[in-house]
Amino acid sequence: MLWKGRLGFRQYIPSKRHRYGIKAFVLCDCQTGYILDIIPYTGKDTALDRHADVGVSGSVVLTMLGPYKGRGHIVYLDNWYSSPLLFSNLHALKIGACGTVRSNRKHLPTFPKLKKGEVKSYHANNVLALKWNDRKDVTLLTTVHNDEIVTTEKERDGQPQLKPKAIIDYNKNMRLVDKSDMMISFNECLRKTRKWYKKYFFHLMDLCVLNAYYIHCSLTGKKPGLRVFS
Repeated sequence: MLWKGRLGFRQYIPSKRHRYGIKAFVLCDCQTGYILDIIPYTGKDTALDRHADVGVSGSVVLTMLGPYKGRGHIVYLDNWYSSPLLFSNLHALKIGACGTVRSNRKHLPTFPKLKKGEVKSYHANNVLALKWNDRKDVTLLTTVHNDEIVTTEKERDGQPQLKPKAIIDYNKNMRLVDKSDMMISFNECLRKTRKWYKKYFFHLMDLCVLNAYYIHCSLTGKKPGLRVFS
């Protein structure tokens, strides 16, 4: 959430639309987009169950998935969270996981250089590490897929494009988190204020309205648009 005023835990993330602001970790449902949980980042005081072996990013995931232990859910993550140790811990809790991973993560195997369209995978202890080269290298970890390659609807040079199924599922299920941010930005109720907590309160109100909209869409099967709904 955008915030340019003075604040001890304000973050600077150049890749985001709002480069300065309050960072939050969000857990949402992959089918409906419903926001299940949110943890604001407040530095060292962030309310987390600390796990030294997986670091802060892994502790965020384990904290948010605490209520879902042993239920067989699957969580999709981006590369800031993913690591082999985290995925092993989630598998032990009967939670599946799939996500892109940074190539320098500890315990990740060393992949050879790949040509365009090539795939290489390794697996150990129920965790599969996969690297695929399309326009650039994509490295992914999963505990719920194998290295199956499937044909997509897209074509390249007149031929159907081939892609690992794990990457197709990842792209399909990760888009709703970004979509929620986009939908809120079109219909914000934020007001100018010098108090960060007042602005954050209105941001939470926007999330509540968005959740109500998702519930309405699920129950009625109709999508009137968030602006019309609110």
